[in-house]
Amino acid sequence: MSFRPPQGSPNAKRGRTPPPEDTFEEASFLKTLGEKQKPVSVKLMDGQTFQGWIEYYDRNMVRLTRQDAPNLFIFKHEIMYIAEDGGKRK
Repeated sequence: MSFRPPQGSPNAKRGRTPPPEDTFEEASFLKTLGEKQKPVSVKLMDGQTFQGWIEYYDRNMVRLTRQDAPNLFIFKHEIMYIAEDGGKRK
């Protein structure tokens, strides 16, 4: 015996449509960070955290420019999150 209401039932609840896969805000966010040279923290999937500013980005990676340390090219699939740091870049 089925517990689902019939497909044509007017009282049947309709599920919400899932959110879009991509909001297209990522490029805008990274562009703003790069143009203003905003200091950011980048946390990787393995738990490492790096500070710097986003100098360049493309579809697959970002370049993190760091002061007194080598610059890093980081694949986006390795990034857990990017957070703006307080203050201004020196």
